[in-house]
Amino acid sequence: MRYFEDVIAGIDGSEAAFVGYIHNNSEEIDPKRRRPGVLVIPGGGYAMTSDREAEPIVMRFLAAGFNAFVLRYSVAPSRFPVALLEAAEAMKRIRAHADEWHCDPDRVAVIGFSAGGHLAANLATTASDDVMRGHGYDPDAVRPNALMLGYPVITSGPLAHRGSFDCLLGDEASDREALESVSIERHIDGKTPPVFVWHTVTDDCVPYENTLMLVDACAKADVPVEAHLFPHGGHGLALGTAETAWNGTDGIEPCVQQWPDTAIAWLNRVFA
Repeated sequence: MRYFEDVIAGIDGSEAAFVGYIHNNSEEIDPKRRRPGVLVIPGGGYAMTSDREAEPIVMRFLAAGFNAFVLRYSVAPSRFPVALLEAAEAMKRIRAHADEWHCDPDRVAVIGFSAGGHLAANLATTASDDVMRGHGYDPDAVRPNALMLGYPVITSGPLAHRGSFDCLLGDEASDREALESVSIERHIDGKTPPVFVWHTVTDDCVPYENTLMLVDACAKADVPVEAHLFPHGGHGLALGTAETAWNGTDGIEPCVQQWPDTAIAWLNRVFA
């Protein structure tokens, strides 16, 4: 496996870390093989990026045969659209280096968790296409081919995780127009790729209704969506196993531990 670390410069002078995990294509395996790729975007309320939602997730997709990448995007005090443009640049690099990294540029998914799910969905939908165009990116060229989300921040409305939008928008967090522009459920349309999403009904941080709003918007726009609601568990579970637990046993939730296998099976069907 090849491993690399790179930097993506933010438009405000900040820096995002872009890390890649690339399968070797030996003569024995097939030097011409092009694998699907997954860009992992951890959560953290746009205030930090979670270790538990980064490399542990990568390892699951690597084991399933995907090339995998992690974006540690800029967070507060960086404001919108810094992180979005870093995500666009990460996708641009994956596709630009497809031959070198043995990636299929037409089979690149993004998976985001919590606020990282909001960032992933912002990249995948048309919510901020005009913003990306204004900074030199073709939104269609950096849009992922599939979108996977874990307990995502979706709406900026009454059921919003307000802290995420405070960190994302800063002084504009009380501006209605600014909030609506990044409220994902308002921007699902025919350009949105197929969606996989999971949430726990008992999430006490980001209400599960965020996912229901996403599903409803996808259904109305004829966007294929697979959704899983689990009966138990708080927020930020990642894999729900001891590997991604905190304080010893916090975050171990057996009912959600099936989601990686389910997501990988879904992605293999989408990319078939």
